[in-house]
Amino acid sequence: MNKDLTTGKPSTVLWKFCLPMFGSIIFQQLYNLADSWVAGKFIGQNALAAVGNGYEIILIFLAFAFGCNIGCSVIVSQLFGAREYGKLKTAVYTALLASGALCLILMLTGILGCDGMLRLINTPKEVFADSALYLDIYVWGLPFVFFYNIATGIFSALGDSKTPFIFLAVSSLSNIAVDILFVTAFNMGVAGVAWATFLCQGVSCVLALLVVLLRLKKIHTEGKTPVFSWKLLGRLAVIAVPSIMQQSFISVGNTMIQSVINGFGTEVMAGYSAGVKLNNLVVTSFTTLGNGISNFSAQNLGAGKPERIRAGFKAGLKLVWALCVPLVAVYCLCGKALMGFFIENPTQTALRTGLEFLWILSPFYFVVSAKLVADGILRGTGRMKQFVIATFTDLVLRVVLAFTLSGTTLGSTGIWCAWPIGWTVATTLSIAFYCKRICGKERAIQ
Repeated sequence: MNKDLTTGKPSTVLWKFCLPMFGSIIFQQLYNLADSWVAGKFIGQNALAAVGNGYEIILIFLAFAFGCNIGCSVIVSQLFGAREYGKLKTAVYTALLASGALCLILMLTGILGCDGMLRLINTPKEVFADSALYLDIYVWGLPFVFFYNIATGIFSALGDSKTPFIFLAVSSLSNIAVDILFVTAFNMGVAGVAWATFLCQGVSCVLALLVVLLRLKKIHTEGKTPVFSWKLLGRLAVIAVPSIMQQSFISVGNTMIQSVINGFGTEVMAGYSAGVKLNNLVVTSFTTLGNGISNFSAQNLGAGKPERIRAGFKAGLKLVWALCVPLVAVYCLCGKALMGFFIENPTQTALRTGLEFLWILSPFYFVVSAKLVADGILRGTGRMKQFVIATFTDLVLRVVLAFTLSGTTLGSTGIWCAWPIGWTVATTLSIAFYCKRICGKERAIQ
């Protein structure tokens, strides 16, 4: 159901819109959490390391899908808020065509280059074959990932956060069941984990696209709607390209950090793989809430109501901090139990690595969540230059410090310390940009 985000109390509207998005991303993360859980529990520690190692490269491909999601979502939100429904439909069709072309290029790159990327990050030989197998299968499923992300971006732009939640809930729970079936009943190993994800994402993608097209058909427009527009593609690219750059360079940075971690052996790799899945669950959730704030900001920008955007920032901050409290408490107090969820009889080194990672990073969720709220507004109002500056500062600091501190007496602990430092500096920049460009200069977004 389409929903206008430009009317009603901003805090109430934003919370009702964003909470289903939070639930959606929890189920989205269950895809890879399920892969890691089944690999670690039913195959072994090396399989967990292989899945985690391969996922760092997969995140590079996902960066492009997420960037297309954001570009489409923000522009469609602005057009929906401005009641320009003909252009809205054209923007959707343009995004689908452009994303399909980009996806084909990435598939070719992945098919030809995954082995080289695995060697580039110093993948140990004992997990190389499984990492390559997991990646190869995932790459063939990239069209499902791309078009599903476009579909969810359209739902969000139309103010509907409940439909994607339903799709993801059913799909992710099915993925867990199929994961276990393929690995335990059919003895497919890491390939079973990858094929389960492929199949479940494929079904979700097809159903989501069908619902989107039916939803668009119900929106009345005058005359024939063009299926492609270079002008709208340009508007989409203005938002999508910086978002892709942000996500892809972060993924490249994380891959570089993974290469440092790989030098400490498979036990540290396994512990980090479990810990980083739990961390990604939180950070990706906050990123998705930031995307929801982008939709809220874009609709209100299109409707000419900038004063609601400032209220949206305050409401968004309260929302993410309310979520931080239980998450930080669980990670700090129950980390050992959570690690056991991924690794059956973990070694002391693997367990210590995962716990140390969570204990160092989780208190700083209050910091990074504030950045992602501010980033959501910067992106939704088209302030992409400021958004990119803050994001790249975080990335550069984390990569440089990971390499530098890991070579000291801190060892692998130094790598984990790079995250809070990068987050803190980047958050300071994002909030400063928000205060200067949005809060302090309302006319800049009118």
